[in-house]
Amino acid sequence: MRHLLDVPRPTALPNPAIGRGDPARRPYSPGRTSLRGRIARHFNAGSVLVLLALLRLSVPASGAPAWELGPFVRADAANPILSPQNTTFDDPMQKKPVAWEQDNVFNPAAAVRDGEVCLLYRAEDHSGSGVGGHTSRVGLAESRDGLHFTRRPTPVLFPAEDGQKAYDWPGGCEDPRLVETDAGGYVLTYTEWNRQTARLAVATSTDLAHWVKHGPVFANADGGRFLDHWSKSGSIVTRLAGDHLVATKINGKYWMLWGEGMICAATSDDLINWDPVLDANGDPRPLLTPRPGHFDSTLVEPGPPAVITDRGIVFLYNGKGDSGAYSAGQALLDPHDPTHVLARTDIYFLTPERPYERTGQYAAGTVFIEGLAHFHHRWWLYYGTADSHVAVAATPPQEVDR
Repeated sequence: MRHLLDVPRPTALPNPAIGRGDPARRPYSPGRTSLRGRIARHFNAGSVLVLLALLRLSVPASGAPAWELGPFVRADAANPILSPQNTTFDDPMQKKPVAWEQDNVFNPAAAVRDGEVCLLYRAEDHSGSGVGGHTSRVGLAESRDGLHFTRRPTPVLFPAEDGQKAYDWPGGCEDPRLVETDAGGYVLTYTEWNRQTARLAVATSTDLAHWVKHGPVFANADGGRFLDHWSKSGSIVTRLAGDHLVATKINGKYWMLWGEGMICAATSDDLINWDPVLDANGDPRPLLTPRPGHFDSTLVEPGPPAVITDRGIVFLYNGKGDSGAYSAGQALLDPHDPTHVLARTDIYFLTPERPYERTGQYAAGTVFIEGLAHFHHRWWLYYGTADSHVAVAATPPQEVDR
């Protein structure tokens, strides 16, 4: 029997998982509390007891569908795990020191590398005001326990005097989402924002710290006619290989879910150049749209990378309701045809409830999910709160410390 908290395992749909070993772990030191024990202290004790009891159930007591990832429990004792600070760097555009993460840090991507959780997070300076009015850059933070992070002192992706400055200045580089490749490299989708048109863009790296910008993902699609169309939020379809979310082809193509307002699909041969899936009129074909009377009644937007499981492709996404609050839902896609939606949750699995999720520059509250990592036998979901901080929720461990 499948337990409620069993983590879905990858299958041979569409490609068999490549045998990649788990990353190196820090050696256990006798006489010290185990890492899992230290992590557990940061989650609400009552929630942990309830979830440990649920581990013994064979059916979802909550009524959640069997294919859904979760349940996710907030690390309230640690949250928010990242907040603004006054770190400065020499900005190549303004030719002066800038406090690049002074106002807000939020909406992180995540990956596991060398036994650590690595977050690529959006940081805003104090150059403007209001949502979208600052300059955004992407910072890098690393953690051995998934909760306490050490930040790099300077951003790793930012506007510069390069071929992308017409697209990413002065608004910057926003909302990263991260996957690995079979070769061990990294592909980052993010938004280039010039304060006129948002363009979904892509960058690549071998070490998460040094990035090569490749520009808008739709620059070459259909003769370039989508280059100046508003586009955001690229969630590439992956498989879980060890602790790595690896971009995976379906029917010979990589797939990406993208969009803001409605969610569409795109395909690629190389993870750099993408072609939107079109409808009969030649427009991007919507897969998910807002639903009146639901938590996602006014807007839907992709979350972290979608994951191939034994039930199908599990896709976590963001939804905006009538109140303006952003909550998180899930959908199940056909593993043979990702444009076919098999199921969709009727209610959110995460919604703004904590003070740190409702206090900041977005007063209506957000839990905006973008980072998903498989680390120490559990799923970790990293998200932006009120467009101002970074928080985390995780599934319970698969076994209890003795």
